[in-house]
Amino acid sequence: MAHTISPSARVRKSPFYDATVADGVVSFTVYNRMLMPTGYGDPDAEYRRLIEGVSMWDVAVERQVEIAGPDAARLTQILVPRRIDKMPLNMGWYVPVCDHRGVVLNDPILLKLADDRFWLSIADSDILFWARAIAGERGLDVRITEPDVSPLAIQGPKAEDVVAAMFGEDIRALRYFRFCEVELDGIPMQLARSGWSKQGGFELYLMDGSRGTELWEHVKAAGEPFGIGPGNPNPMERIESGLLSWGADTDDETNPYEIRMGSYVDLDCPDDTIGIKALRRLQERGPKRHQIGIVMDIDGQLHAGDGQPRIFKGASDVGCVTSPVWSPRLKSNIGIALAWTGVGPGDQVKVTFDDGRECQGEAVTLPFL
Repeated sequence: MAHTISPSARVRKSPFYDATVADGVVSFTVYNRMLMPTGYGDPDAEYRRLIEGVSMWDVAVERQVEIAGPDAARLTQILVPRRIDKMPLNMGWYVPVCDHRGVVLNDPILLKLADDRFWLSIADSDILFWARAIAGERGLDVRITEPDVSPLAIQGPKAEDVVAAMFGEDIRALRYFRFCEVELDGIPMQLARSGWSKQGGFELYLMDGSRGTELWEHVKAAGEPFGIGPGNPNPMERIESGLLSWGADTDDETNPYEIRMGSYVDLDCPDDTIGIKALRRLQERGPKRHQIGIVMDIDGQLHAGDGQPRIFKGASDVGCVTSPVWSPRLKSNIGIALAWTGVGPGDQVKVTFDDGRECQGEAVTLPFL
């Protein structure tokens, strides 16, 4: 039986929605209270475009939390356990946002547009409310908004060729996680070398939601010589590449040291940075859990619908596979796992599924590829 998402004022459409429908989108999920395309009917072709060519994604669900005003830098430092006084203009940084326990609430990209203006490009949790609450509690002079900004991603080994065709050859010199303001036929954007894949690419931060279809068509036209087609943040590629999905690979007790984010924490942050005291204790103690890869010997092709199977080492329940998937390049079922630190590369484990299936697995180092 086919299932549909019932219309609701609580679930918003992106500026690229009409364009994705015209290009044959067949499935959506809900992320940050918005519809995000998850497929166009041919998963293998969508995967291959990303790995071998170029793909375009509606990722407007990556909402921006803008922090602006006289105390913008101070609030951003309170929210983020990285030393932002060292952050250059027009730079993006991958950061954890933690609560007072040191638990990761989100793993956004922090973009510095000016000394008094920052964006947090967020994963799927309400950092807008969190930031407003902290600012109000601390009596800070800031404006915290969700601006009219909607990213469109161009990803894959030919992504740079497409972007150069749109904005000129100089754009090839833009370094990873750097961004700059650009226009195309009067459409305002921030252009960043970034994206949720390891295949290389860019994100166009559209700053006028009324022109989403126009931008989509511009990207299609520029990408046509390179075989561009629509896609989405691809679960097979992101798991092969060991990329974290907040909320899927984390739980209510996950700290940065458990999920390979320890290098994005500066322990010399000011003491009023939320979670920094807890993070210092956690770093000194060392993590009890860690992220590893699991290769599973099971028939069929796994996907997100297979849940989060448990992992056993001997008779002990030692964690779970947080994100299982079939890997076309490895021709195996694989998964990112959150497991006790006693489980390491080379260990043989048993994996048990909610539906009663069991299989053997081997722990490996991330990323898979």
